[in-house]
Amino acid sequence: MRVVTISAAYGTAGSHIGPAVAERLGVPFVDRAIPSAVAQELGCTLEEALAHDDRAEHGLGRLLSGAIRLPTVTFGGVDMYVPGAMPLPPEEFVRRTERMMKEMALAQGGVFLGRAGALVLADQPGALHVRLDGPLKRRIRQTATLGEMSEREARAVIEDNDRARTAYVRHFYRADPGDPCHYHLVLDSTTIPVPACVDLIVMAAAALD
Repeated sequence: MRVVTISAAYGTAGSHIGPAVAERLGVPFVDRAIPSAVAQELGCTLEEALAHDDRAEHGLGRLLSGAIRLPTVTFGGVDMYVPGAMPLPPEEFVRRTERMMKEMALAQGGVFLGRAGALVLADQPGALHVRLDGPLKRRIRQTATLGEMSEREARAVIEDNDRARTAYVRHFYRADPGDPCHYHLVLDSTTIPVPACVDLIVMAAAALD
């Protein structure tokens, strides 16, 4: 099964590149499928699951975003509540998400965007781990263009997302998502066009066969 994980800094077109890579490789793009599977297991709605999810706009990452400046952070006493279910600590939701990702990777392969995929699936045989990044100025410009917003608004969105996603990975995995050591391939997708990035990832994935 082909498995590709993509860690994308905000403003690097990860949501465009991920599905295109999945289509080219003939595997699912499982971004939305992860919280859906967790929701089914918990017996809650997808919207309720997204309230806990790292990739959602108001998800678990936002709970963690204020933690990035603190030397040590403890969330053991903070519970996330899913209506109709027992209180679910953030750590438990993340563990369930990890299990779903591993099961999906083994059963069907796929392209996994975010959720520390390179760390969760580090031991998956044949998996390709990719990082999309780029200079802040170009990420701002790309976000403003794709999101049809001002560059000032784009900067605020990027800074919020950078804090949240970095805090998520640091808290749960004690790692820096920007560290190139976690990845086989690092691309500046603010300079390299999206179709070229897709081509490079597909070729790299095929090379691991």
